[in-house]
Amino acid sequence: MQVNMTVNGEAVSAEVEPRMLLVHFLRDQLGLTGTHWGCDTSNCGTCVVTVDGDPVKSCTMLAAMASGHDVRTVEGLEHDGELDPVQQGFMQCHGLQCGFCTPGMMMTARALLDREESPDEATIREAISGQICRCTGYTTIVRSIQWAADHRAGEAAEPEPAGDFDAEVQEDKTRGAEGAPMTVEEHATTGSAS
Repeated sequence: MQVNMTVNGEAVSAEVEPRMLLVHFLRDQLGLTGTHWGCDTSNCGTCVVTVDGDPVKSCTMLAAMASGHDVRTVEGLEHDGELDPVQQGFMQCHGLQCGFCTPGMMMTARALLDREESPDEATIREAISGQICRCTGYTTIVRSIQWAADHRAGEAAEPEPAGDFDAEVQEDKTRGAEGAPMTVEEHATTGSAS
């Protein structure tokens, strides 16, 4: 069946099987591997993208259901070479550790900040409550989102010194915030292993 949608600001038309999930369409047909595929049961939230500005677990939505809608992935957060404040916040406040939940968390954060200018901690925690992070204990994720709220688009601060992190680790954090392949599997499937 034919699907037509906007993905990260670009018109996309493709033939898909009627049963194809949006997560697989984005990853396998469009090569947008920043959207992670975790549980396939809507429990972990690693696959969150926004559809018409609302966070959606893309493992629960058929690609056909997204037809006619505006889909945004982590790759679509960056604008004209500038990281979104959410991406910067995750770097500044160490909100990404292993990086697996990060794209989904950032998409939920962006949707929240598009609706609420200055959410409090309880609102942030509620927004991300449908997502699992096995590394951070959520504190640094909440701080990252608060940082982004304080540094709106166009007002983002210059990156702070990396502290104890060396340049290579800082580069890894930037790549993770941009949705670049972070796992061996992703490097293998995208051919970007170095």
